[in-house]
Amino acid sequence: MSEHLDKGNLYDRLNQAIQQTRELVVSMEGLQKMMTQVLEENAALSIENDHLRRLLESQSQRDAGGLTASQKKLQKIYEEGFHICHEYYGKRRDDECLFCQSALNPRKKGK
Repeated sequence: MSEHLDKGNLYDRLNQAIQQTRELVVSMEGLQKMMTQVLEENAALSIENDHLRRLLESQSQRDAGGLTASQKKLQKIYEEGFHICHEYYGKRRDDECLFCQSALNPRKKGK
């Protein structure tokens, strides 16, 4: 009889271990989903942070009187003798153009 109880107890313990393993797997799957969400959010925030950092750098250059990269490109095109204004963009210019000049030196907002 003692052997029969031990075998029954052994079977119960095995079932209990299987149940605990299943619960552990479910718990780990939940942790994996949470970790995936955190990593995705972290990646999105890193991209947004980089974008905002570039925007701030561009804004600070503009505020300091410097030209942004796009403004520098337009200035180079203008200096090479081409219009950069909407009206004549890309056409060769013979003289100074007030429209191009205003595009290169826009008035600061609020001033």
